[in-house]
Amino acid sequence: MKRKRNQRQKARMILIIAVVFLAGVAIAGRLCHDASMVTDFSRKNLSPSLKYPFGTDWLGRNMFYRTLTGLSTSILIGILAAGVSAVVALILGICAATLGKRADSAITFLIDTVMGIPHILLLILISFAMGKGMKGVITGVALTHWTSLARLIRGEVLQLRESEYIQITYKLGHSSLEVAKKHMLPHLLPQFLVGLVLLFPHAILHESSITFLGFGLSSEQPAIGVILSESMRYLIMGKWWLAVFPGIMLVLTVILFDQAGTSLRRILDPNSVHE
Repeated sequence: MKRKRNQRQKARMILIIAVVFLAGVAIAGRLCHDASMVTDFSRKNLSPSLKYPFGTDWLGRNMFYRTLTGLSTSILIGILAAGVSAVVALILGICAATLGKRADSAITFLIDTVMGIPHILLLILISFAMGKGMKGVITGVALTHWTSLARLIRGEVLQLRESEYIQITYKLGHSSLEVAKKHMLPHLLPQFLVGLVLLFPHAILHESSITFLGFGLSSEQPAIGVILSESMRYLIMGKWWLAVFPGIMLVLTVILFDQAGTSLRRILDPNSVHE
């Protein structure tokens, strides 16, 4: 018991650290937006120093400010896209398990179809069809990342339906909607929250990927994908800091989101922490 308690305390500490860091980056990025756009040719292509920790680019822009702003944009997109995607997964997962065999077959077929198409390809097609930009990226990520969570929720609901207290509730004359709302949703909330948090790193990585490929955010926005894409042409000139620091910060952000989700699962689900 003591070991389990220590692990849960450690999980809470990791969750707090991750949330504080990510919130700090998101806020700092918003505050640094204007500074990240300032050009000064007298300081272009400066290597990292105390004054410019991440160096400057070919237009003399401060790469530290640009990186923070880019991460802030990625976090915002991740939150919006993951939120929409998780809600879609929750609704479809519950509907598949409660509205009968036809609805279950249709939704299961939809899940299998979406999962059978490579995420990045489907994401690019949706983003391009929506006119790219932030709207296209958020829509694309939201419509391609719900499948795994929907399948998990569907499985949980199917198990709940076989439980004794749910069977009694049905026999008392309650409708499927009432049972889902009053008895299933409270049980599904921990899985939903954990799934929501764990969708963030996937959303951020895919947003950066399609932006890097030119199908995401506008090149005028200081997004991480844009920064990495633009830096490629300068790597052969020895300007390594233009890609290395933004790349490291992107990886760190993804890892922190993943750790936050794992820690939240350990806190909400006692069975995930073993003796």
